[in-house]
Amino acid sequence: MGSTSRTGARSDGRIPDGDVRASTDADTPDAESWRRRPFGPRFVAPLLMGATLNPVNSSVIATALVAIAASVGVSVSQTAILISCLYLTSAIAQPTAGRLSEEFGPRRVFLVGIVVVFLGGMLGGVATDLRVLVVARVLIGLGTSAGYPSAMLLIRRRATAIGLNVPPSKVLGSLAIAGAVTVAVGPAIGGMLVGWFGWRAAFLVNVPFTILTFAMALAWIAKDSDVIRGRAPREVLARIDAPGIVGFGATMTSLLVFLLSLPDPQWGALALTVVFAAALVRWSLRATNPFLDVRLLASNGALTRTYLRSGLSLLGVYTMLYGLTQWLEAAHGLSAYAAGLALLPMGLLSAVAARLVTNRVSVRTPLIAAAVLLVLGSTAALFLTSSTPVIAVIGVTAVFGIMSGISNLSNQTALYREAPPEKLGTASGLLRTFGYVGSIASATLTGIAFRSHVSDSGLHHVSLILIAIGAVVLLMTVFDRRLKPASDEIPSPRKESIPMPVSSAAPTIVPSRTALLLMDYQGVVLDAIPDAEPVLDHARQALGWARDNEVQVVYVRVAFTPQDFAQVPAHNKAFAAVADNGFLLDGSPETEVHGSLDVHDDDIVVRKTRFGAFSSTDLHGELHAKGVDTLIVAGISTSGVVLSTLRDAADQDYRLFVLADATSDPDPEVHRILIDKVFPHQADILNTGDLKTLCAA
Repeated sequence: MGSTSRTGARSDGRIPDGDVRASTDADTPDAESWRRRPFGPRFVAPLLMGATLNPVNSSVIATALVAIAASVGVSVSQTAILISCLYLTSAIAQPTAGRLSEEFGPRRVFLVGIVVVFLGGMLGGVATDLRVLVVARVLIGLGTSAGYPSAMLLIRRRATAIGLNVPPSKVLGSLAIAGAVTVAVGPAIGGMLVGWFGWRAAFLVNVPFTILTFAMALAWIAKDSDVIRGRAPREVLARIDAPGIVGFGATMTSLLVFLLSLPDPQWGALALTVVFAAALVRWSLRATNPFLDVRLLASNGALTRTYLRSGLSLLGVYTMLYGLTQWLEAAHGLSAYAAGLALLPMGLLSAVAARLVTNRVSVRTPLIAAAVLLVLGSTAALFLTSSTPVIAVIGVTAVFGIMSGISNLSNQTALYREAPPEKLGTASGLLRTFGYVGSIASATLTGIAFRSHVSDSGLHHVSLILIAIGAVVLLMTVFDRRLKPASDEIPSPRKESIPMPVSSAAPTIVPSRTALLLMDYQGVVLDAIPDAEPVLDHARQALGWARDNEVQVVYVRVAFTPQDFAQVPAHNKAFAAVADNGFLLDGSPETEVHGSLDVHDDDIVVRKTRFGAFSSTDLHGELHAKGVDTLIVAGISTSGVVLSTLRDAADQDYRLFVLADATSDPDPEVHRILIDKVFPHQADILNTGDLKTLCAA
């Protein structure tokens, strides 16, 4: 199946073994558009808007609390229930929405959630007392809870449909960035809305926002496959684990009632929490498909620690967000509008910080940095007083903004790595649940600190508590062995832990009998690996060396004809989804070699339909005809095309070299193990800088 076409592949050939009941976007009007840009603006935009509805509503209301209290005739401390009820609802509804998305389809749940938010916004906009406002906030909490877990599941299924083990880092990063920005910018937006239109604008802002989001999702997100029809109600209830959801809701409600009762604890609520939690654990251990997988949390310590770390970090962020907002208005004398503007840099820096860590392979270093910033920011807040210049207050909020952006993205990335693919919806919702528990605890903390009146001393008491929390998060992160660089960062590929026979002389090659194989360097593949540009740059360096030394250049690409699609069996885990969705159709833009790698007329370009370069091509015959017996191999991914090609080539007695720094994998640990422990049994491991020493004199 050799070819001289200048087209390349867009697949790393890796698909997880989880639930792949993804909708077939090929049936939608914009099928060709999504095939060209599977994670383009049309797919991402409605997900971002839906996922940010919850943080928007969490933070916009911060500057409206004082005005609401005056309007409905209650104290400012009583309005804290408007914060707590949304978080209480969301803490229960987020993982529930995730489970419903897994069972009934993420698009359906996403759209229903948008409608519920619309109703909550309308109700809050016409409310005249605190009770109706609480109902409105509960509706908003229910509806907005659908956004994030269904978005994560839609992203996972889109990645699965096009053959990716993980989606492009920019997609996950955009969710975290959008959430971080809206949490921090919310008070500024809320301050402007309240200052211009009154406190009702904090509710009515949902109306145009939800209308636009609903229209975009309806038009641009492909319909779910029909996973409901034909199921008996009892089967549906069993699959979503209705008793588990009820038990989880009862446990969270009683726990949060206890937290909200502090500093006058309601011990009865705590006792109920213990009883409900014990019953939930017992049920979960017996259930076939438990809503809260206790065994998973017990066995997967890295996932559990991610939940705890995220909850504690958000406790710090929200405590400072709400505490400083109230303090700026009541103690510093700023208007709601001015207080919101003072917090605007916090949101901007949160976005910048999240963007800077988007393409990092390691999550450990960013998480340590976030914990240190939490401690430093809390310490700086100890020195704030009502006479402190506003610019100094902005400096303190900036520290928390940077910390928020880094922490949110890094914890989200850790969750995506650790959560089972088939339970990503529920796991994503549970991550938000821990965040809401932290947020409710923050409302309790500020309520206690400012119980009688908002003062400098109350702010300082809050700061001392946050210093202690930051220290706990720092210790959790530093001593978490699953976050060690060995697991998350790509070490030097030259280190070999298994003794291998080596030649005493530096290896050399005969250029006329050597070929450089550049495999699967294309857009989606490069997007799926962390920090792709250095890998691509090394591939360009290797290409330049090959041109200078008259080494045969071979490009390997993945592309399918309609006949090839028909020949992919349904049980093929790697390529069935690609065939079903008509992805990587030969001649389409997504099958082009990356533009920075130029193809010459005398290069060999082969088209493959499976992992290896030799598996479905006549490449061996073409190389044999040219007298090539030595291969220098590079490509993406290490565990896909490189592994398969290397094994086939070794069995055909080629002399082999692997360019470690021009090769990468979505899973850095897999890359490390293959380069360090597996490939040296068949090949010499080199970096591109070593190529100049290969040519014989």
